[in-house]
Amino acid sequence: MSMAAVASSSLIGFKSFSGQNKLHCGGIKPAIASSKSELFCGSIDFNLRETTRRCIGTRRLPVTRVVSPKAVSDSSSSQTCLDPDASTSVLGIILGGGAGTRLYPLTKKRAKPAVPFGAKYRLIDIPVSNCLNSNISKIYVLTQFNSVSLNRHLSRAYASNMGGYKNEGFVEVLAPQQSPENPNWFQGTADAVRQYLWLFEEHDAFEYLILAGDHLYRMDYEKFIQAHRETDANITVAALPMDEKRATAFGLMKIDEEGRIIEFAEKPKGEQLKAMKVDTTILGLDDERAKEKPYIASMGIYVFSRDAMLHLLSDTFPGANDFGSEVIPGATSVGMRVQAYLYNGYWEDIGTIEAFYNANLGITKKPIPDFSFYDRSSPIYTQPRYLPPSEMLDADVTDSVIGEGCVIKNCKIHHSVIGLRSCISEGAIIEDTLLMGADYYKTDADRRLLAAKGSIPIGIGKNSHIKRAIIDKNARIGENVKIINMDDVQEAEREKDGYFIKSGIVTLIKDALIPSGSVI
Repeated sequence: MSMAAVASSSLIGFKSFSGQNKLHCGGIKPAIASSKSELFCGSIDFNLRETTRRCIGTRRLPVTRVVSPKAVSDSSSSQTCLDPDASTSVLGIILGGGAGTRLYPLTKKRAKPAVPFGAKYRLIDIPVSNCLNSNISKIYVLTQFNSVSLNRHLSRAYASNMGGYKNEGFVEVLAPQQSPENPNWFQGTADAVRQYLWLFEEHDAFEYLILAGDHLYRMDYEKFIQAHRETDANITVAALPMDEKRATAFGLMKIDEEGRIIEFAEKPKGEQLKAMKVDTTILGLDDERAKEKPYIASMGIYVFSRDAMLHLLSDTFPGANDFGSEVIPGATSVGMRVQAYLYNGYWEDIGTIEAFYNANLGITKKPIPDFSFYDRSSPIYTQPRYLPPSEMLDADVTDSVIGEGCVIKNCKIHHSVIGLRSCISEGAIIEDTLLMGADYYKTDADRRLLAAKGSIPIGIGKNSHIKRAIIDKNARIGENVKIINMDDVQEAEREKDGYFIKSGIVTLIKDALIPSGSVI
């Protein structure tokens, strides 16, 4: 079994200093360079002599270096001087999203942030881990659809290790609730935050960090917040270069020489899209990449100064429901300082079945995966399950990622992600597939009993062949089953039969039962 090497993602133009520990400098305000590349790229050019003298006495900082893509850590070590500290002054707010119809049937029984990812994680683990790695430990998750699975995961994963005598950290789910002021469900991202402003105000926070619960990326929010403070912005929007094919799905912006947003268009098309083209060499891209990606797109990640958030949602736009299409353009139009923070690492919006499938299989890519979980300085946390190591008996496994607690017998697995507790029987062939695994095991006695009744246990039966598919949790697939989409069907809804086909990818519903000999 081959394991992909560690990926590299970093902010445009950021200079990395050796050493993994972050340097917190209390009240020291670093000097900022005035060149375009430094202002635009989320990178702050420290006056090294001054910072060295004030922060660490006479000790000299190491020489700057370029981090190799194959280094142990794929995130650049950061040097931030936040005062006050992010743990006491920043509140993380993760938006769980709507019903997740584009990810259906994976969202049939769970909220979008609770969808399993990468053999052992869930999507919500990405923004929560980014927060914890960025010293932000007060986190709210706003959701309203199928939240039982999400609540259970967050309570098991983060309830016991967030607190402490001096650190009052938490990860808490907030659902819509009726009140005398608002009897409705969340009407959008801005409305969700507005309904809980009374709670957020109770925290003595300087900034509110607004995040999405369905994005895959690794980001140091402390740098993001520092850029927000240094530019004296009311709002800072994380953004990245974008190609024309995908640009219509995002909010696009134009910026001036100081990185200030001067125009914002939400999901433009046609002539409006063409009007949002910019010369992205200003971001530090070379001519070739600038031609490929002539747009600046919002990542749906924002930092709001506390007073700006309260003023915008309560007074200026009390009826606005969405940040991207209403609040951000509105703030620009009323003269608030809305700043761009430009990011050029790996980032993926897991909004569709195809994007979800590609993002999962992207972690098997070699020699460098699209996104790496092998990062000592910025790990991705999740629920501890205390499962045994996976058991592979006479199996041929290549270019794949295998989760914990799997039992894999005399089968062939290629370019696939195999989730925890997966059971794959003899003679099976798994290719280009995401197998989510199971929530529990069937004992040998259970399996014998099921076999005697003619039933099918959880797992992949003997001599079954699965290719280019997503198999949701607890699926029961019989013997000699073929899930290979032989007719190359692009779209199909067969919910009663336990599966959908979207973008040519067969997706089995959670708890699906596929009888022996079936062909899909």
